[in-house]
Amino acid sequence: MIMKFKLIAGIFFITVSTVFGQSKVGAVDIEVILNNMPEMKQVEEKLHTYAGQLDLDFNKKMDGYKDAIEAYKKEEASYSDTQKREKQEALMAMESEIQKFQQNGAALLELKQQEYLRPLYAKIETALEKVAKAQKYTQIVQITPNMLFLDPAYDVTAALAKELGVTIKNAE
Repeated sequence: MIMKFKLIAGIFFITVSTVFGQSKVGAVDIEVILNNMPEMKQVEEKLHTYAGQLDLDFNKKMDGYKDAIEAYKKEEASYSDTQKREKQEALMAMESEIQKFQQNGAALLELKQQEYLRPLYAKIETALEKVAKAQKYTQIVQITPNMLFLDPAYDVTAALAKELGVTIKNAE
């Protein structure tokens, strides 16, 4: 029984060693590539325009709400109790709508950003596949701020930038 276990463990160790021995893992900083792509300027402009439109819509809602409050204050003395309650409920509904608009606006902006970035990520993915195959990488991982150490020899960020025709500007 012990001999059989040792044999199985030995085969497993040899198999794992062989598999990992044939792996070549690289790393890439997609954010550096993305932020230096010329297309990113257009994405930022589109997002700025979209955010501006959301702001305009929000400001219109706020102006309408302020006008409704002012009108209520001016006419409050002439309202019956039923009219006051109806007007107050309408104001609360407007306030609730404004809060929802704010929450949805942030989500809409994020969705729009994803929509605009999707083609850039697809372009990066295609180029990354070429670089990985050319340099015989079996895996490429994303460089993250919490990555403790990366041997620069395995960083394919510069090779990917070259494949894409992207110039990386040094942040100093």
